[in-house]
Amino acid sequence: MQLVKTTRDTLLRPLQIVSGIVERRHTMPILANILIRKDGENVSFLSTDTEVQITTHASIGSGADVAGTTVAARKLLDILRALPESGDVTMTLANKRLTVQTGKSRFALQTLAAEEFPTVAVADTYNATVTLPQKTLKHLFNMVHFSMAQQDIRYYLNGLLLVLDGRNVIAVATDGHRLAFCQVETEQEFTRQEVIIPRKTIIELQRLLEESDEMVQLDISTSQVKLTFADIELVSKLVEGKFPDYTRVIPKGYKNDFTISRDELLRSLQRAAIMTSDKFKGVRCIISPGSMKISSTNADQEEAVEELEIDYGGDSVDIGFNVTYLLDVLNNLKCDQINIALGDSNSSALISIPDNADFKYVVMPMRI
Repeated sequence: MQLVKTTRDTLLRPLQIVSGIVERRHTMPILANILIRKDGENVSFLSTDTEVQITTHASIGSGADVAGTTVAARKLLDILRALPESGDVTMTLANKRLTVQTGKSRFALQTLAAEEFPTVAVADTYNATVTLPQKTLKHLFNMVHFSMAQQDIRYYLNGLLLVLDGRNVIAVATDGHRLAFCQVETEQEFTRQEVIIPRKTIIELQRLLEESDEMVQLDISTSQVKLTFADIELVSKLVEGKFPDYTRVIPKGYKNDFTISRDELLRSLQRAAIMTSDKFKGVRCIISPGSMKISSTNADQEEAVEELEIDYGGDSVDIGFNVTYLLDVLNNLKCDQINIALGDSNSSALISIPDNADFKYVVMPMRI
């Protein structure tokens, strides 16, 4: 039975959308597959790792039949990428094998029954619905994602806190050493609620969301979030647990603050980072009236020193930071100037955008 007949690129796009979450090694071999269902012209492609599920549709079906199968995602993707761009591609299902053919090239792949594929059950009801342009949600995630923890024993840090509060949609991420906060205002009104979206889901959404004004709909339940945009539906389980109170972490009332060129500071820190080691990424910052001095050393007694002129008349502060944490935020910001506020050498630093209360980045000091 012929499932699909279309151009290579038309078939490649839905496969690229769903294949991102497919694990190469899994306790259930079928999860290395994608589920392909055909109902007349409509063909759906679905993948899952039992935590996240992505579905997309394309009108590329051949014939009026209804059929379904599962096939190895990576193999099918690799085959299609290797095929020439010109010419039609057909996919035919017969005798538990999926045959992919174009011109004089033919590939026969093993399949597993569609009925055995473990799909994620979609929630019946949702507590809240948010509608935002894709580029707004992408911006929200981009501004905080780098602060998410990776494989932390405090599992609730391995994700992003999404808060609905009044008219604001807020994203917060922390790994315990730094915290990023970003908010956008909407025309919708929400009763306050908080959910933690897993790290893998956020990384996948950054790949799938586009810089467009097309809308994305977020449906939030107590245990699940569903995002619908373009021809994509992504369903993800939420992380259970209590996220730290970010409002207590963000410092207020620091008197020592100055504004500096983001690009100038970024380049100085990149140069200073060359002299740090893989094990110790510390840089020392001495802020005094009119000057910011950045230095780094390593076990071989090598040293880097950078000095920047700043418009600053506050107290002298001698403080150390993990340079990676500073580079992460400076690389992600797109503004020309940033504001840095400091307490003393033992207090967190607050990085923000001048005249913009929608973004805050807190970084803990380290001993140098």
